[in-house]
Amino acid sequence: MRAFRYRLPRLLLAFALPIGIGACAPAPIYKTGPSVVVAAPQQVVAAPGTFHSSEIVSGGRVVSVKNLANQTDIEILGYPLDSSQRPRMDQPPYGRFIAIVPGFVEPMNYPNDSLVTLRGTVLGSRRGDVGNASYDFPLVRSLEIHRWTPEEMRQGHPNISFGVGVGVIR
Repeated sequence: MRAFRYRLPRLLLAFALPIGIGACAPAPIYKTGPSVVVAAPQQVVAAPGTFHSSEIVSGGRVVSVKNLANQTDIEILGYPLDSSQRPRMDQPPYGRFIAIVPGFVEPMNYPNDSLVTLRGTVLGSRRGDVGNASYDFPLVRSLEIHRWTPEEMRQGHPNISFGVGVGVIR
């Protein structure tokens, strides 16, 4: 009986800790289901017919914003998303794509290097340039787009770190 009394707090902690940590992470911003496809831009370019009109959730870092007559093209360097659909900047990028947003978008609302996640449909691809190199950009008609604030990017990530250091006192 005495051994059980000492093990009970540890057992409760072992079950409560993962639940508590998981509760800190924000929920995904876009609903996903069987109709939503997960594909990297290279996969879309390699087989555009397979993904045409598919709904996707993707995200990354804004490279540029170009306003045209009836739409705005937002070039995005894609990154994998975490469980909250935030771009995982600790992972390597997986390619560029262009989010097509109907109408005018204020470029100051999506400055270069800002992080975004969008829900949209694949329209195909367009040939363009990255520097002096030719590049096939997958095109995604944006249905919704979310720009992440620094506070949102920090949510659910513990602010605890461990390390070894040397201090000098003068």
